This record gives sequence, C-alpha cells and structure tokens, in this order.
Amino acid sequence: MILREFLYVDTEKVRAMLAQLDGGVVEETRDTSSTEKKNTLGPRSMAQHLQVTGTETYTQKSLGDAIFPTLEDALESEGMLRDISEEVADLSEWTSGNLCSIAPPGSLVRITAKGSLFDSRYSASVFAAFASAAIGLQGLGVDLGPVVKAAAGKGKPGQQSARPAKRNHVEVDRQLEDSIPDFTGPGGVDADSLRAIIRMARGIFAPGLHINLSPVDSGEVMIGSRLQEGRQYLDTEADILFARYGTEPQEWTLVGSVGSYGPKDTTMPDLNFVHPGGSVNRGAFADGINSLMKHLGGMGFIDLPQYPGFSLIPFAVYRSIPRNSSALALRER
Repeated sequence: MILREFLYVDTEKVRAMLAQLDGGVVEETRDTSSTEKKNTLGPRSMAQHLQVTGTETYTQKSLGDAIFPTLEDALESEGMLRDISEEVADLSEWTSGNLCSIAPPGSLVRITAKGSLFDSRYSASVFAAFASAAIGLQGLGVDLGPVVKAAAGKGKPGQQSARPAKRNHVEVDRQLEDSIPDFTGPGGVDADSLRAIIRMARGIFAPGLHINLSPVDSGEVMIGSRLQEGRQYLDTEADILFARYGTEPQEWTLVGSVGSYGPKDTTMPDLNFVHPGGSVNRGAFADGINSLMKHLGGMGFIDLPQYPGFSLIPFAVYRSIPRNSSALALRER
C-alpha cells in the first residue's frame, strides 16, 4: 500500500472521470438495522395494545480522501494510465520523438521525477521583504558592508517611488514588482534589478503556483504544470508551501493528461492576413497570432511549453511517504 502526501488534487476532474468509469462516485456508506416487536393484549374483540420496539444503527464513512487513489487504480486496471517516469529521464526519448509517440497530447500519464515549486507572486513578496529588511537595518545603523540606502532621487528609505496616479483617466494597475521599495543593498543588489527579475518572472511564468519537473539530469527538459486555485484542493497558501517544502528540487509524482509539446519550429511567422482590397482574413489573423505566441513560447518568453518539454494538466500532485525500514525490521522479528 502506498501512503501519499497530497499537495494538490483536482477534485472536480477526478470525480467526473471516476463517474465515467464507474457510473457514479460513492461518497459515503450507511449501515442501518432495525427490529420490531408487536405485543397484543386482551381478547381479539377488545382493543389491542401494540408495542413496537426497535434499534437502528447508522454508520457514515467519508470516502473523499480515497477518491483519487480509487481513480488511479481504476485507470491502471483499464490500461488507460501509463507510468512514463523512466522514459522522461532519458534525453534520447525526447529528441528522437519516441516520447511523443507513446504519450501523445491527451494521454493519461504518471511521472515521478525531481521538481520544484515556483510562484512569481511569492518571489515578489520575498524580494520586497528583503528590501524592507535591508532598509530597516540601515535605519538601525547596522553596517552591511556596502552602504544600504534609498536609491538617489527616488524618495526616502522604505518608500516606493511615486507612480502616476492616473493615465488617460484610468488608474494604473499595480504590478508585482511595485511592492519592492527603492533601495540599494549589499553586493550591489538594488530595487531596479529585483524589479526587472520579477517582470521577467511574471511573463515567463504566469502568476500562480507552478510545479516544474526536471527529469533529465542535464536540465534540458522541463515538464510544466500549473496548479489551479479556487475550487480544487490545494494544500495551503503559496508562502506556507514554500516555507514547508522550500525551493530545492525534490521528488514529486504528477498524474494527469499531457497538454501539449513545445514546438520544435519556432521561426518568426509571416503575419500576412490582409487581403489586397483591405479586408482582414480572420482565420489567417488568428493563426498568425497563435504562431507568434508559439514563436515567443519557443524562445522561453511566455508561459507555454518549450521544446522538447510538454505541459501537463494535473489531476493530482503528491509525494510518497517512505516506510521506516528499521521499524519494519523490528516488526518482522
């Protein structure tokens, strides 16, 4: 028996798929029993006294925690779920195209590999906290080596530079990097550098919690999966997740469907969608925009799979809880 520590479960998707396999999802069990005793007093011609006694037992068992393992077992028994952990660890499987053949888009797979969490929102909050701490230490007169100070001409320490209140009478949206106050820190780190990193982060990885698997030792392949928030079960908030699991890669198991592979051809498309008469070919326009996004994704600039990796639509993310070998040895004695 595998004991799992779940980080994420898409409960709606799991229930829907399990319902297709089994014709329904069992949520609880009930055991009910009762007895009835009837006593008749007096002659038949007279009024009768009826006494009914009974006992009823009720047992309810929630099966919510078992719903994903139930689906996982059902998919395996139907031959619909394939474990491709060994294949994705071999770079030649990717470059030869064999992996795309055995796990095309839409196929259900299970992958166990080294992976790490990433969230540009959390990165921004960490950088803002670092800036605030550096400015606070300066205020206390702590010597950090290189002088920590507010950037020249950009306001007082601990304050952000003033932003235009309105642009064309529309309030400017606050971005993640705006939370980082102006400062110059130890080692030449300053606010502008950290803001630039966050701008890149929110472009390359759309804000939200991602888990990125790197199954190949060389790091040339990434399997990306974004964990949807809201109606799905997610262990806790991002800042608590990072405090618990850290930023270092560790072994995770992802079960889900293959979304799409990163395109090998990332040449700049020909955005020619206007007819000689001046009308717009709507189909060509949509295809051109998609091709441009494919080009940018292939270069790694936006949140799309990059060759030769693929995206995975997650049903569940978990790590297996190892058994205590010494305890097992004592039990066997």
